Amino acid sequence: MQITKVRLALFFTLLIVITLGFGYVLKPFFYPIFWAAVLASVFYPLYSRINKKINKPRLTSLVMLILIILIILVPLSGISSLLIRESIDIYTEIDNNRSEIISNAQGTLDWIQNLPFMEGLNIDKSFWVEKISDTAKALTAFIFTSIKNFTQNSVVFLVMFVLMIYTLYFFFKDGARFLEKAMHLIPLGNKYEKILYEKFTSASRAALTGTLIVGGVQGVLGGLMFVILGIKGAAIWGIIMVLVSIVPIGPSVIWFPASIVLFINGQVWQGVTLLIFGVLVISTVDNFLRPILVGKQTKLHPLLILFSTLGGILLFGFTGFLIGPILTALVISMWEIYDEHYKDELLKY
Repeated sequence: MQITKVRLALFFTLLIVITLGFGYVLKPFFYPIFWAAVLASVFYPLYSRINKKINKPRLTSLVMLILIILIILVPLSGISSLLIRESIDIYTEIDNNRSEIISNAQGTLDWIQNLPFMEGLNIDKSFWVEKISDTAKALTAFIFTSIKNFTQNSVVFLVMFVLMIYTLYFFFKDGARFLEKAMHLIPLGNKYEKILYEKFTSASRAALTGTLIVGGVQGVLGGLMFVILGIKGAAIWGIIMVLVSIVPIGPSVIWFPASIVLFINGQVWQGVTLLIFGVLVISTVDNFLRPILVGKQTKLHPLLILFSTLGGILLFGFTGFLIGPILTALVISMWEIYDEHYKDELLKY
């Protein structure tokens, strides 16, 4: 009996060690595998419908890959080209007009000092002019570094994208078999395993659709307002607003500094318009749509959505906006399973 326990303990120790070692080997490819799993779970209903009609899993998987490539890679290529082109234009504009920016800043500070209610304040004009000049230099350096890093990382992105597509093909073709095998090996019971899978799928779909819809609406609104106000690089700022919409503070990190810059350049009514539009329209869209699109599907409290999104981004980078809510949804599901399984014992206390 004692020997049997030792063998059992040794077996599970080896199983855990070898599995952790295998996980360490796969660690560099975590993101393409994760994104393949997310896309497979989101698009699998469409795959199932197509496959029922033609009954050829390999062909259906190839059709799905072509569709996803068209949905992701083609728009991404156009956006990347636009980002680089407009970033270069903005860099050139700021670098060539730095003296004009400083001159406008001095004029704005003079106007502020001459306001009746500002007479008692001792504003150090030289200090603020120097800070604005440093900010312009820092912004041009940031844009230049970003363009360089973007072009250098494009090769890595393409390799990871190819790996994701290759993995996605097998997730479509053999996904059901993989899932059945995993459910067989995990000793929770099919009922609870299906709950976890459904939570993973719903959280993935909610985070993706929520980010795309909310970010898209905010980016379009912000970009259009930038066009109306005559701000340079309206398209690139709109795209950046879409990207930063994944965090709760969102596009305000773009439109609020832009309104300040308009004030500094003496464009007072434009700055006021952008500030009011940003507070009342762009930010309101996020507060209204995100809880509906994300919280309703995942049944997560808005506070959990906030912290899980921020925590995910801090730990995992950009992909964290998906990983955070998914992990939170799975944790809540595990506690719900615990509550259901031990409800009789819990009622005693």
